Amino acid sequence: MNILNLGDLTPERFLAEYWQKKPLLIRQAFPDLEPVIEADDLAGLACEEDVEARIVLQDPASDHWELQQGPFEEEHFGQLPPSHWTLLVQAVDHWVPEAAELMAQFDFIPRWRLDDLMVSYAVDGGGVGPHYDNYDVFLIQAAGQRRWEVGGEFNSDSPKRSDAPVMILPEWEAEQSWVLEPGDMLYVPPRLGHSGIAVGDGCMTYSVGFRAPSHGEIMRNFTDFVGERLSNELRYSDPDLKPQANSTQIGDDALARVRGILNQYINDDALLGEWFGRCMTEPKYPDLDQQPEEPVSCENLRTYLESGGTLSRTEGARLAWRRSSNGCELFADGVRYAGTEAQESLFSGICNSGGLELGEDIDAALELLTQLINQGIFYADEQD
Repeated sequence: MNILNLGDLTPERFLAEYWQKKPLLIRQAFPDLEPVIEADDLAGLACEEDVEARIVLQDPASDHWELQQGPFEEEHFGQLPPSHWTLLVQAVDHWVPEAAELMAQFDFIPRWRLDDLMVSYAVDGGGVGPHYDNYDVFLIQAAGQRRWEVGGEFNSDSPKRSDAPVMILPEWEAEQSWVLEPGDMLYVPPRLGHSGIAVGDGCMTYSVGFRAPSHGEIMRNFTDFVGERLSNELRYSDPDLKPQANSTQIGDDALARVRGILNQYINDDALLGEWFGRCMTEPKYPDLDQQPEEPVSCENLRTYLESGGTLSRTEGARLAWRRSSNGCELFADGVRYAGTEAQESLFSGICNSGGLELGEDIDAALELLTQLINQGIFYADEQD
């Protein structure tokens, strides 16, 4: 596995000293960076219906900001001003297979934490203003130059400009500043204020973002998951009830019973593990249909593989696995597949960036891969 170049740091030291703690600039983290996508192709992606894209413009004279949402017409790019605008295209890894090798270099961080690869293209002065994110991000300079400034910790209570269509921090001062050249990378932890401004035209930046669900999202998602699986006959009960002096008072004994109900499900490792695996692999774009036009049979797949055919993971598919008390579980775009302990290597190979090892039980492996192909997780490579 090709692990990210962290300069003098090992992955262990980076995680211990910088991850979610402080920023880090690494010069030439990607000394031989091959472009994942060219500027013209990025603009072409921004014109596609299924692609999430936006343009942020600033009028430097009035400090007025404008947000334009895609998809865009091709002619639109020729009508933009000569400076102070940025095109941002989300989830480029969903559409560009070449992004997989770049993303795989971050595999020392749990893959289920990975969100997507956003690519931005900016002309001179282009940026989105000083802001903060609630997630970790690695900013890789792919072309041109960008000045990055960082400083201060912010949260939802911090002042924001009410007259701007994007989140901009009005009370912000830079504490550190660097100009990034192609191949340089800046890590920015959550809630750290930062601002990037293109220095000259042709500035392209890759943003590798890592998800961090809010406590509210965790609670809502888990309780919905549990609630949908419980019988309506399961009710609050108090067979140990004692006479109460004041019938309108909620006693500590009632809270203890409710706490016991909640703990019953939170402490169920099988239930919690299944929910977490499903939740953290839910597709970023659930309405995007990746299924094959015609369902594949197990025998079709066997014949294809025996003839030398190979499979590729669908770009943007979210995969994870875990050991369970009964063996192991695979999670693919929110769907759970149960397996035996002997299938652990197969499940791991399905999720990881390396090749697939079908293991000793070929029939079971082919059956699982057939299900994954028909779900849209894998597809057949073109044969010469």
